[in-house]
Amino acid sequence: MLLWQWLLIGVLAALVAYALSVLVLVLAGRRTDARALAGFIPDCVVLFKRLLADPRVPRRQKVLVGALIGYLAMPIDLVPDFIPVAGQLDDAIVVAFVLRHVLRAAGDSLLGEHWPGPQASLDVIRRLI
Repeated sequence: MLLWQWLLIGVLAALVAYALSVLVLVLAGRRTDARALAGFIPDCVVLFKRLLADPRVPRRQKVLVGALIGYLAMPIDLVPDFIPVAGQLDDAIVVAFVLRHVLRAAGDSLLGEHWPGPQASLDVIRRLI
C-alpha cells in the first residue's frame, strides 16, 4: 500500500472514532457533552485564528501558534494518527504545550475571551494546560 493510502485510512479511522465518541455520548443521554465534543476541534481552530489576530499576543507566541497549525495540518506526525489513542494523544500534548506557552506570555484571560465553545470545554483546556 502507498503512503497516501495509509494516511487516508488513518484519517478515516480517526474520524470514525470521533463520530463514535459523539454517538456514544448522545446514546448515553449526555447531549451537552456530545455537542461539546463535536464542536471541540472547530472551536480550537477559531481559538487559534483569534490568537493569531490579537495584537496582545507577542510575535514569538504567534509563531508558535502558526507552527502548531502547520504541525496539525501535516499528514506526518511524531506518532502516526492511525495508531489508536497514541496517535491523537501526541497532537493533544503539542496543543497543550503551545497554548501553555502562549497564555503564560499573553495572559490566561485571552483564553476565556477568545474561546468560542462551551464553558465545559474551556474548563478541560484549562486543566490540560
